[in-house]
Amino acid sequence: MTSCRITLDRDFIVGDVPHRLFGSFVEHMGRCVYTGIYEPGHPTANESGFRTDVLDLVHEMGPTVVRYPGGNFVSGYNWEDGVGPVDQRPRRLDGAWHTLETNEFGLHEFMEWSKLANVEVMQAINLGTRGVDAARELVEYANHPGGTYLSDLRRKNGADDPFDIRLWCLGNELDGPWQIGHKTPEEYGRLAKEAAKAMRYVDPTIELVAVGSSNSGMPTFGEWEHTVLTHVYEEVDFISLHAYYQEHDGDAASFLASALDMDHFIESVISTADAVRARGRHNKHINLSFDEWNVWYQRGRNTEDQEHRVKESGWREHPRLIEDEYTMTDAVVVGTFLNSLLRHGDRVHIANQAQLVNVIAPIRTEENGPAWRQATFWPFARMAAVARGKILRTAVTSDRIPTAHYGDADVIDVSATWDEENGRVALFLANRSLDDAADVQVALHGLRGDRVVRAEVLEAPDGADRHVSNTAKAERVSLTHLAGVSVSEAGVALSLPALSWAVIEVTVSSV
Repeated sequence: MTSCRITLDRDFIVGDVPHRLFGSFVEHMGRCVYTGIYEPGHPTANESGFRTDVLDLVHEMGPTVVRYPGGNFVSGYNWEDGVGPVDQRPRRLDGAWHTLETNEFGLHEFMEWSKLANVEVMQAINLGTRGVDAARELVEYANHPGGTYLSDLRRKNGADDPFDIRLWCLGNELDGPWQIGHKTPEEYGRLAKEAAKAMRYVDPTIELVAVGSSNSGMPTFGEWEHTVLTHVYEEVDFISLHAYYQEHDGDAASFLASALDMDHFIESVISTADAVRARGRHNKHINLSFDEWNVWYQRGRNTEDQEHRVKESGWREHPRLIEDEYTMTDAVVVGTFLNSLLRHGDRVHIANQAQLVNVIAPIRTEENGPAWRQATFWPFARMAAVARGKILRTAVTSDRIPTAHYGDADVIDVSATWDEENGRVALFLANRSLDDAADVQVALHGLRGDRVVRAEVLEAPDGADRHVSNTAKAERVSLTHLAGVSVSEAGVALSLPALSWAVIEVTVSSV
């Protein structure tokens, strides 16, 4: 048995829980759109071709904002291809994912789907092969009420009311050599500034996200953010971060501690943004949009085989691509990523788990078949539902485990929120130990504990190992009741099973 002591104080507040922290991502990649959210002819499809079984799971999962339409895809995408009569839309080669894009699904379809899914739209523009004109014209098409060529074209295409998209990404991963239209930080910074200005001339109310480093391992990381923000600081509201993690060579300890790298990544970008702010004598702060994050097995499992088959089979519509099957271990790691994002919620105001359906996703489907929850579905769904009010700073004294990549890591990873209006404290806890349960004591300062209203745990079912996963035939990994959680006026006590993630919610009153 390992042990951990956590202290929460009602006066030690990080900030408000950002509404957009629980976001997702829909890209024209693999089967995310086609046979994912959209499949005319499916037994559950509505009159617009949207799979209602998937919509039901999206409602249960609870994302608040969804980024669209890419991703690498957007850097070669002409937005005009996805509007107008479907039978007149061009079929295009998508070089980013070596697929044939029919454009049967485009902006109007996504806006309709987003209303049914009850999510805000985060629209990305193409700054890879296109530039200022296409950016400002898309804003006019989407957001101007009427009386101009482009706004009237939207109305002609079936949308009388403007889409009123507030949140826009100024391209995607343009620091990456793999990106169509790859740019230097100087090239991108100048282009992003001019695109941002032109977009805001059309609609001054929009919020803009500048492209940051594709990951913290990029050779230009830090330099990219500093140069780009030096150009665009007054024109944008956010800088983006992307990060994917996986288990390498059976090193579970390092994998389970990889949120430490996410912490460092976030804090480094904050430091760089604030350095640019100080040097430029700017008044506002640039906040962070962590608009791609997840576990992604870029090496190993069946990823390389999938990519090889796609390229060898020629140009096809929506081939299977990076459809990772997530395990119990992956779910715990996803829970720690959510903790990291929440702990930094004073500056990370947007986050998008990539992606929503089929492509490294918490929701999986089969064409003309079922939809189901992956193991990683559960930490996201519960945190999105329960994390409300204020983020509490957590003081943690925990037993530690050694890792090859990140040094010693706390056995217990935690984040916490306080919903003052409803009188509830929520704890989100992960036990990184593969072998040992943990005795966890939570001390409350300035708050008086009352009763437990939720105690759920995600752990491998009896007889299963840490690689257990959910499939179309059986969802073996799901939340169950966590017994033995006690609450007193002074705090909360519980035992957290090895390799598990839990959510504890207790009612409290102020002292």
